[in-house]
Amino acid sequence: MSGKYQAYPVYKDSGVEWLGPIPANWQVKRVKHLTQLNPSKSEVRSRSEDEHVSFIPMEAIGEQGELDASRSRPLGEVLSGYTYVADGDVMLAKITPCFENGKAAVATGLQQGIGFATTEVIPVRPNDPEDAKFFYYLLTSMPFKAVAEGSMYGAGGQKRVADSFVAEYHLAAPPSLERTQIAAFLDHETARIDRLIEKQQRLIELLKEKRQSVISHAVTKGLDPNVPMKDSGVEWLGQVPEHWDVCQFKFVTTLMQTGPFGSQLHAEDYVEDGIPLINPAHMKGGRLVPEAKASVDVETQERLSRHKLLKNDIILARRGELGRCAVVTGENEGWLCGTGSLKVSLSSRMVAEYCYQLISSDGVRTELALESKGSTMDNLNTELLGNVRIPLPTVVEQQQILSHICLVEAKFNALFSRAISQIRLLQERRTALISAAITGKIDVRNWQPNTNTQAAEPDLPMAAEQAGRYHV
Repeated sequence: MSGKYQAYPVYKDSGVEWLGPIPANWQVKRVKHLTQLNPSKSEVRSRSEDEHVSFIPMEAIGEQGELDASRSRPLGEVLSGYTYVADGDVMLAKITPCFENGKAAVATGLQQGIGFATTEVIPVRPNDPEDAKFFYYLLTSMPFKAVAEGSMYGAGGQKRVADSFVAEYHLAAPPSLERTQIAAFLDHETARIDRLIEKQQRLIELLKEKRQSVISHAVTKGLDPNVPMKDSGVEWLGQVPEHWDVCQFKFVTTLMQTGPFGSQLHAEDYVEDGIPLINPAHMKGGRLVPEAKASVDVETQERLSRHKLLKNDIILARRGELGRCAVVTGENEGWLCGTGSLKVSLSSRMVAEYCYQLISSDGVRTELALESKGSTMDNLNTELLGNVRIPLPTVVEQQQILSHICLVEAKFNALFSRAISQIRLLQERRTALISAAITGKIDVRNWQPNTNTQAAEPDLPMAAEQAGRYHV
C-alpha cells in the first residue's frame, strides 16, 4: 500500500497462495491455533435459568462492528437453540448476504457477561483476550472474505461459511504485541475514515434539503426576486407574484379519480409481467417503476378501463407519504391506477411536470398532511386534494420555471456525485488499509495516534459550500 505507510524491512515466502510474502518475524498459523471456536455452553449451565442474559439476533450486529446488546431473555429460554457467546468473543455472521456485507462484532457489554446469538453466527474466542479486535479485523478483511466466499456451501440465499473453514484458515500471525498494535492502529484509522464518511453522508442530506428548498421556492414564488408580490390568502403559501392566480387544485383538473376498490381485484387477475398496476411503492423520483408481480392480465385491464393512465396524467399516493406522485409518460399509457393511488388529468392551464414539482414541494406536502389528519378518512381523497389552494403562473412561466429546475437539478446532481465518489473512495481506502495491516503489507509497529484531530482530519472538498451559495 503506497503512501505514508512503510513496508516491513524483510519479508519471507508464506507458502500460502493467498497470503504471499509475509514479514520475516511473522508466522503462518491456522485460526484454531490462536482461538477457540464455539465455546461450550457447559460454562453457563450451572447458572440460574431465571437469570437474564443478552439476546443477539442478526439485526443487532452491524456491518462496521456495531453491536446492540440491549435485548435480554431468561437463560432458560435461550440455552437451547441459540449460539452461546461471552464478552470478548468475536461473532462472525456466516450466512449470505450477512457474511459478504461484513456483519461481525466483538461481544462487549453483555448482561452478566454472556449472551445467546442467532445460530447464523460463528463465535471465535481468542486465546489471548487482547486479540479480540485483531481477529475481528482479520475475519472481516478482504483477503479472508475472498477465500471464504469460494468455500461457502449451500445454494442461493442459504449459502454459509463452514465453522471448519474458519478454524482451518491460514493467517499471517504477527507476535502478540504487534497484533495489539495493529488492532489499535486500525481502531484509530477506521474511526477517522468513518467520521469522514459520516460527514459526506450528512452533506448529501443537506444537499437534498437545499435542493428541495430551491425548487419549492421556484414553484411558489417564481424566478424574479424583484417582481411585485401580493398576499395569496393561503397561510402556507404566503405572498406570491402579483400576476399569478391562486385557485383550488380542482380548477386545473378535468378528472380526479381514486383507484379501484380492493373488491374489484381478485387473486386470479394478477399475472407475472402483465399490465402494471401502479401503487405508491412504484412512484420513484417522479417516474413510474413497476414490479413484475404487481400486474394484471389484459381482461382485467379492459374491465378496469376507467382506471387506465394517460400521458401527462399525475398519479398520487393515497396513503403513506402524501405528496408522493409521478408523471405518466407515453410509455406508461394503458397502465392502471392501483387501489392505493389516485389519478389526476390536468386542464390546459397546468403543465404536468410543473404540477409534479408543485405537489412535491414542501408547502403542498405539509398542507396535504394537515388536511388528511383532519379528515374522517385516513388517507388522501379527491375532495381533500381538490380543495388545496395552489399558486398558478401562466403556462409560459411554468415552462420557464421547469427549465430553471432542470439547471438546478443538474448542479445538485453534480454535487451529489462528488460526495458519493468521496464516500466510495473512503470506503475503498478503509478496506485496503485493513487488508494491508492484517497481512503485513505495512509496518505500523512505530505508529502513534495523532492527538490533533483537526490536523488528522483535513476537510474534504465540501460541496455544501457551493450549495449554500446557490440562490434562486
